[in-house]
Amino acid sequence: MRSILVLNPKGGCGKSTLATNMACYFALLGRQVALADCDVQGSSRDWLKIRPESRAKIMGAELINNELHIPKATEILIMDTPAATHGEKLANYVRNAHTMIVPILPSPMDIRAAEHFIHELFSLRGLINRKIMIATVANRAREDTLVAAKLEYYLDKLKLPNGKRLPFITMLRASQNYLYAAERGLGIHELAPSKTCYDREQWEPLLRWLNSSRSMPS
Repeated sequence: MRSILVLNPKGGCGKSTLATNMACYFALLGRQVALADCDVQGSSRDWLKIRPESRAKIMGAELINNELHIPKATEILIMDTPAATHGEKLANYVRNAHTMIVPILPSPMDIRAAEHFIHELFSLRGLINRKIMIATVANRAREDTLVAAKLEYYLDKLKLPNGKRLPFITMLRASQNYLYAAERGLGIHELAPSKTCYDREQWEPLLRWLNSSRSMPS
């Protein structure tokens, strides 16, 4: 089973939007997908409840007494995590994942918080004891704005504490299509291609990375 973690301790960065849309994408490919909502706010869990039965099936993974119960048939597990995740709790999430996506909003505060998070993550290597492939995604960006350009520049230059470049995969715009899809328990790839063409193009780099060996530990 492959596990993909969507994590950023900073709240409101669009983790649930990324998690639900990734779950939809893999389900449309015919994979057995489970979506775990580890946040008490329950945004992904609520989305799953209203998902039409006629759509590609996505199973729910339940977090009970801090223990994740994953359906046996699961091939791909997508984990949507809460804000303010640090220390041992952060290490526990990372310890059970192969791939991690870090969504970052285009604001100076979010950029600084992301840098602190990356350094904290690497300070916990002794607790994690496994490799995990990490990449960043600029989320809810308003294109052709100075702050979006600054975020893209920052993420393109961001390095891990070991000196290696942290992959910056793509920039996803602030689109009403995501709200429209979320209200119906759908993903961006389940809406009409004519209306979501540009959004799908922005997803392509992320999907290519997720389907490549570069997103999996060797």
